[in-house]
Amino acid sequence: MKPINDGHVAKPGLAVVEVAAADDETAFAIQELLATQWAIAPADRTTHEPGEPGVRLRCYLDVQQQPEA
Repeated sequence: MKPINDGHVAKPGLAVVEVAAADDETAFAIQELLATQWAIAPADRTTHEPGEPGVRLRCYLDVQQQPEA
């Protein structure tokens, strides 16, 4: 995954969430759960690092904004 840059966490309330899961379905379920609580910039795919177990997903959220309805 690319490094997290300063803009991703430039002010209080912004966060980067990285999910490690056994499979895509689980990773996207976690992302969906986060989206019910906060405004997020969702990931559209997971990544798999050779030699590492499972998949990873990174999404960006703003805990000061309500999710879109």
